[in-house]
Amino acid sequence: MLRGRSLSVTSLGGLPQWEVEELPVEELLLFEVAWEVTNKVGGIYTVIQTKAKTTADEWGENYFLIGPYFEHNMKTQVEQCEPVNDAVRRAVDAMNKHGCQVHFGRWLIEGSPYVVLFDIGYSAWNLDRWKGDLWEACSVGIPYHDREANDMLIFGSLTAWFLKEVTDHADGKYVVAQFHEWQAGIGLILSRARKLPIATIFTTHATLLGRYLCAANIDFYNHLDKFNIDKEAGERQIYHRYCMERASVHCAHVFTTVSEITAIEAEHMLKRKPDVVTPNGLNVKKFSAVHEFQNLHAMYKARIQDFVRGHFYGHLDFDLEKTLFLFIAGRYEFSNKGADIFLESLSRLNFLLRMHKSDITVMVFFIMPAKTNNFNVETLKGQAVRKQLWDVAHSVKEKFGKKLYDALLRGEIPDLNDILDRDDLTIMKRAIFSTQRQSLPPVTTHNMIDDSTDPILSTIRRIGLFNNRTDRVKVILHPEFLSSTSPLLPMDYEEFVRGCHLGVFPSYYEPWGYTPAECTVMGIPSVTTNLSGFGCFMQEHVADPTAYGIYIVDRRFRSPDDSCNQLTKFLYGFCKQSRRQRIIQRNRTERLSDLLDWRYLGRTEGFKYPRPSSVPPSPSGSQASSPQSSDVEDEVEDERYDEEEEAERDRLNIKSPFSLSHVPHGKKKLHGEYKN
Repeated sequence: MLRGRSLSVTSLGGLPQWEVEELPVEELLLFEVAWEVTNKVGGIYTVIQTKAKTTADEWGENYFLIGPYFEHNMKTQVEQCEPVNDAVRRAVDAMNKHGCQVHFGRWLIEGSPYVVLFDIGYSAWNLDRWKGDLWEACSVGIPYHDREANDMLIFGSLTAWFLKEVTDHADGKYVVAQFHEWQAGIGLILSRARKLPIATIFTTHATLLGRYLCAANIDFYNHLDKFNIDKEAGERQIYHRYCMERASVHCAHVFTTVSEITAIEAEHMLKRKPDVVTPNGLNVKKFSAVHEFQNLHAMYKARIQDFVRGHFYGHLDFDLEKTLFLFIAGRYEFSNKGADIFLESLSRLNFLLRMHKSDITVMVFFIMPAKTNNFNVETLKGQAVRKQLWDVAHSVKEKFGKKLYDALLRGEIPDLNDILDRDDLTIMKRAIFSTQRQSLPPVTTHNMIDDSTDPILSTIRRIGLFNNRTDRVKVILHPEFLSSTSPLLPMDYEEFVRGCHLGVFPSYYEPWGYTPAECTVMGIPSVTTNLSGFGCFMQEHVADPTAYGIYIVDRRFRSPDDSCNQLTKFLYGFCKQSRRQRIIQRNRTERLSDLLDWRYLGRTEGFKYPRPSSVPPSPSGSQASSPQSSDVEDEVEDERYDEEEEAERDRLNIKSPFSLSHVPHGKKKLHGEYKN
């Protein structure tokens, strides 16, 4: 992200030097171009949406987002208005007069940034001509059958046209344009080919070929320097897209990526080393009460417990107060997201907990959308049974309470046999009989279309985690995004995350990783890897990540089996924590949210959170050799842990000023140059 009261801009006005001069924001126009502006597809939408407020606060009326027009999104997310900036207004008018349909307004998110949206379908009649322009600019042809690439060509051509109109009427203001991913890259290529006087930045959040190769279960990171890039892209029929991405990278004045691990990948896949790494952040909101997030955890945990009561009716022979809720969420990419290694580690964790005769139960949710045709009947029945039992209990309680009240008014000690009559006992017996079931609790909440070939279900069958009574690890696959309107689990994703104890994301390919970052902001510990951008970022900036609730699995330098054992060790260690230790860890995790706040990300370079000074240095440091009940508290730890003192020290650490140290290519860094 471009931030700061002033900016050193590369090649402004067509000048070739790395640094021209330090310019105030008032003399600049910043355009951010992405296919996911007002259009939610993946993580880039989250990046742009969360940093919009911080960017708009610093750039004011000189900040604009460029994206595609979709009627539904326009009606629900954008308030149309007239451009205030004269150059932008004249550019919009000029394009509309020449047969385009350009919409302008404010995006109704925090910060209310200006958006310029192009109607792709309205300009599709220019497709053949624009294909010729792209071929002349960089000799890249696009097949007629690749509709997505054709849409990106139209979008990029409109973007370059718009930027030309802006620069023609900029009245001495310099123009900076940041392009996200290959989808926006054609606008950058054409702008450079036409020698527009703008400074260009290209940001890759993941390489095209990297995603394809990792999805094919190839040992990607150990063979980065051995791939025949052209051959691999051609075999996957994405060669033209790869060429567009690589051309964008090499045309940009400044090339950035979101993490160190993606920078290594980009250097090999795209043949250019990023000039700067700009980590992704979140718009962090702090509660007025310090421990409010702990109260939210307790509240939403109770709602998850209600779901579990229904799902496991007839098999509820475990203590919900000694049950830990773990989850994995994201796109259904079985290997890339680490669901394979997670399931294997759960099998090993189940063995350890049974061997040590633990009274801890681990409930694991897989929130990964897949093809389904309806809810599972047995799952719906479970929630109906739970509700019926709740109604029966309340009915009996009302009658019991009234009779008890009347007896006490008469000054009598009631006889319980008189208070509960035969009808009450019959109702309760019928309720108990209704909880009996002949089958095991289902491992999925929906009817899967490809049940026999589904990777998660196939692995569950192989490792035998069928929610038996003897299993200490229970598994629930919820193949649909969470919603507060669901009849099964009526919770939004944020509410569900707050109610869980641990998020587990052992990804093999994760250029950044918003899921563990969101857990951190909400004060929920998480498991990540050193192949995710988030994991690398935490390793760099936190001296003891485990003490702060960030467990980092080594998937880069260890074999898959060793990585699985390490993950099992982390999960088993988490199960051994007492309730007090988990509370301490959640407090520490929540304090890391400042590291991920867009307001501070520009200051984190060279910063490292110190190891907590309290003893033990991490909650696992003084654990027993086998899991203990969650209500056990370590009195010695209570005496040696000063929460307020530790929290204040962390707050001062993240907000204290310091100087940035890394300067690319040996250049002297100007103030504000590399603020994200």
